Amino acid sequence: MAFQKYTPPAIGRSMWLSMWDLMALLLVIGAIVLIAYGARVTTVPLSTLEAAPLSLDPSNLPVYALRTMLRMLLAIALSLVFTFIYAAAAAKSRRAEMVLVPILDILQSVPILGFLTFTVTFFLNLFPGSVLGAELASVFAIFTSQAWNMTFSMYQSMRNEPKDLEEATQSFHLTGWQRFWRLDVPFAMPGLVWNTMMSMSGGWFFVVASEAITVGDTTVTLPGVGSYVALAIKEQNIMAIFYATMAMLAVILLYDQFLFRPLVAWADKFRFETTSSETVPSSWMLDLFRRARITRLLAAPLAFLSRLVWNLRLPALPTFGSGDAKPATSRLLDRLWLAFIVLAAGYAAYISIIYLKANIAWSDVATAVGNGFITLLRVTVLMILATLVWVPVGVWIGLRPKLAQKVQPLAQFLAAFPANIAFPAFVVLIVHFGLNANIWLSPLMILGTQWYILFNVIAGASAFPSDLKEAANSFHLRGWRWWFKVILPGIFPYYITGAITASGGAWNASIVAEVASWGDTQLTTPGLGSYIANATTAGDFPRVVLGIAVMCIFVTLFNRLFWRPLYAFGERRLRLG
Repeated sequence: MAFQKYTPPAIGRSMWLSMWDLMALLLVIGAIVLIAYGARVTTVPLSTLEAAPLSLDPSNLPVYALRTMLRMLLAIALSLVFTFIYAAAAAKSRRAEMVLVPILDILQSVPILGFLTFTVTFFLNLFPGSVLGAELASVFAIFTSQAWNMTFSMYQSMRNEPKDLEEATQSFHLTGWQRFWRLDVPFAMPGLVWNTMMSMSGGWFFVVASEAITVGDTTVTLPGVGSYVALAIKEQNIMAIFYATMAMLAVILLYDQFLFRPLVAWADKFRFETTSSETVPSSWMLDLFRRARITRLLAAPLAFLSRLVWNLRLPALPTFGSGDAKPATSRLLDRLWLAFIVLAAGYAAYISIIYLKANIAWSDVATAVGNGFITLLRVTVLMILATLVWVPVGVWIGLRPKLAQKVQPLAQFLAAFPANIAFPAFVVLIVHFGLNANIWLSPLMILGTQWYILFNVIAGASAFPSDLKEAANSFHLRGWRWWFKVILPGIFPYYITGAITASGGAWNASIVAEVASWGDTQLTTPGLGSYIANATTAGDFPRVVLGIAVMCIFVTLFNRLFWRPLYAFGERRLRLG
């Protein structure tokens, strides 16, 4: 793994603040002010929202965009903590993996409406009469749209670490804690950064639902870009949607320049390769903080604490199924663990069946399953089309670091562009030209999730070792042979990670894509998404539960029978090192 050593410039004799110090100081102060503002607006009484209702006046958009930006930053920070804990447990423990990975499949398939149904009341009751409860409910909803993709990315990276790096950690007698921070996290960092960008962008798709919270007859509308878009669609205000799109673009550019571009440039030093990279990503923000003396002074205590924590020789965490036990004992534990899983799953299924049996008939189950197959057909066709389009594009971009830096903001904007905003255009065109809604509403399902494939392929191509590219050139591999012998095997694990998330996201998006509206005009197409959406609108909770359960079963089976075998093949046959 090639690490680029950075040597800071000499401080010199002058004690005056340089231009770099002043700029860095202003940025640090600005970040502190943002945190203070976020703390202040989230602790006011809930009645404050009613006193200042949401307005489509574009002069309010900067404040709305700031509120949305703070929610998404908090959600991405929580997602990162969740990723480190969950992915490490799933990758390091064989028995824990048997439970955690299927649970992750189910969690990413549960629609955001399902999470909001069960969590909003909890958070509002946790902080009664305060905006903080509603804010936490919104942050949690955004978190559910970000965490699963990041977790799959790190899990995939930890399961595909080269053997020679694993042997090196054993040679240095690193503990499990030290190995995690010195190998697992650095090796996963390039892919994790790109998936964090994708998660941040994908979170915009659910901002509309997460900022307009309904509990029974009470609706809490939090100021933000998402709630602004929802109000604009409801009032059919085209100019307001345009203003919201411009505000989103401004926020995404800020994210790109101040957060993600520095992270991409910083994470490049963790690329796994034995030769130096031809082109190193750069960031003016990262250069500014490296040149400023004041940031080194401010970061010194944090850096010291980080080194102290990372170098702790903590005992290895219990791996619970790592194979250290004797074969007979291990087989016995496997059987007991599997029996426990089966009993727990059986009990959960029994409780669910008892509840549903008291409220629905077998005909309802048949209807939900039939709609599930219709949505499955749509998802399959759309995934094939997205793969054929975005894998070549992602490879082309990822192998050109300079181009990747230029395309990065555009890709983030396209990924962040909520499909909700495109619904009116689709509805108007379908009605005007008399098109078949069963066909032309389908692209809305993949519109916001296809970017998971693109971002993961870009990450895989960007992390592809330069020495392997040079070897391919030495053997004069060109054309289809280069694709099938070199680059596709190299990016395959990354593609599978993106495809699993994109597939789950497409199922989730079917709830809003199979029922599209603009004003009083509404188009509905048969499918499991429209089944859940219509049941939610009617307040038919048993059928909402049935629809969500059927969707979870379809997604889990699809992952188990198709994606996971491909994932295991890539891990077994296409692993670097």
